[in-house]
Amino acid sequence: MHTKKLAKAEWKAYFDRMSKSLGGRMAEIEVASLNLGHQVEANWVPLIGIVYDPKDDIVEIAVDQLDHMIQKPREIVVEEGPDGLASVEITDSDGIIQIVKLKSPMMLPAPSKTK
Repeated sequence: MHTKKLAKAEWKAYFDRMSKSLGGRMAEIEVASLNLGHQVEANWVPLIGIVYDPKDDIVEIAVDQLDHMIQKPREIVVEEGPDGLASVEITDSDGIIQIVKLKSPMMLPAPSKTK
């Protein structure tokens, strides 16, 4: 696994490029802070995409039936593995850490043909 901190100037282009390759992935969104503790916002649901809007300074993580918005992010760290993007850790202006873990759905074996 390779971990890297993205410069703010890279955020929009990085997520625009990565969102195109994330179709079919599953996502878990965790939120961690001293005040909230550790909470799971979404538990392995289909990922629609991740985008950064520099005009409004917001990261949107769109998953099935939820748009998770992170306003005024101050740091983004990504972890990439052999299968591509594995996780995104976003720290917002209040110090709340939001972690998006990604995985491919399990492939079921083809049904056996019986005669």
